[in-house]
Amino acid sequence: MSTPQRPTAVEVHHPTPLTPTHPMPLVPAQPAPVSPVASVVLPDGRVVTGYAIEPAKPETVVSKPAVSRTAVNIALGGIGFGAVCGGLVLLTTFIAALTALITQLITLAAVIFGGWIAVQILGTSSHRGGTTVNIRKAVIKRNHFHG
Repeated sequence: MSTPQRPTAVEVHHPTPLTPTHPMPLVPAQPAPVSPVASVVLPDGRVVTGYAIEPAKPETVVSKPAVSRTAVNIALGGIGFGAVCGGLVLLTTFIAALTALITQLITLAAVIFGGWIAVQILGTSSHRGGTTVNIRKAVIKRNHFHG
């Protein structure tokens, strides 16, 4: 008699779905022009037919400037700003020198005018409204002054 077999565990495999890949869109390219078929007759009378081989011509490349216009404009703006800053420094120096000159002129005028006023006030003048007495020649007798 045969022995009954036990059922074995069943393994179930589920397939992993593949993500669909999107192919790159194809860009239509212009086919290269086909050169015409040329036939050559050899001196012994045989005819050879084939395509004429022309040297490949390089594609014309549109020349772009080495530096963009924006970069050139920024550089020129920087140069102009530097020139203006130099002028502003000179202008500031000129204003400071002019201020110092005006201050010195005002000080000089005050000294000269103040000196003139001092001479007018403190200066001796013979035109004062009083009597000038020479004390050396005066004789004082009994509290009277005789000049």
